[in-house]
Amino acid sequence: MKTDTADQHWDQQWANIEQGSKWLTPEQDVTHWAASSADGSRVLDLGAGVGRHALWLAQQGHSVTALDAAAEGLAEIDKTGGVETVLGRMNELPFEDASFDHVLSWNVIYHGDEDILLRTISEIRRVLKPGGTYLGTMLSKRRLPYEQARYRGREISRNAWVFDAPGTDKIHPHYFCSAAELLALFSGFEVLNLKDQEHEKPGSWHWHLTLERL
Repeated sequence: MKTDTADQHWDQQWANIEQGSKWLTPEQDVTHWAASSADGSRVLDLGAGVGRHALWLAQQGHSVTALDAAAEGLAEIDKTGGVETVLGRMNELPFEDASFDHVLSWNVIYHGDEDILLRTISEIRRVLKPGGTYLGTMLSKRRLPYEQARYRGREISRNAWVFDAPGTDKIHPHYFCSAAELLALFSGFEVLNLKDQEHEKPGSWHWHLTLERL
């Protein structure tokens, strides 16, 4: 069973992106992270969407590659330019080993089951230079009861859930984890920062993590 299918939802979303959408504004964590990166760093935005981070990072002088499985988002990035766009899957990155100084993946890699997730993390580790950093998010298990209260859901494999929520990406598999499970997933990395943070909606808990590739 294919589980990394959420790009089907997001491809439709990106085709109809509206001016002023929150998906066009860089996250504060990303701008703070980028401030400590050397000028001209090579950055991979993994699951770039419509480029809110990739385009901003390029404007700051970084060499940015934006990868996504949703072609409509990449088309939006190409309208502005200045960023290399690549259509591809997160668990099969078409890049050489140690290609990037930094990898960013905001609200992306938890879209799938544990097999997809582990292969994606392995690919992130492979394309990062030793000493390079990874900034990303994961879904916290603290969030799961809120989703279960709103929608009928089922666990399709360990920690991977789908919900009866038509019109949302929750009909596609999402992976939820505890802190201990998260640390076990990211072998080969040193933790620089980890926090469980609620986003704009009540119960929307996400792990925010900054890691260093060993």
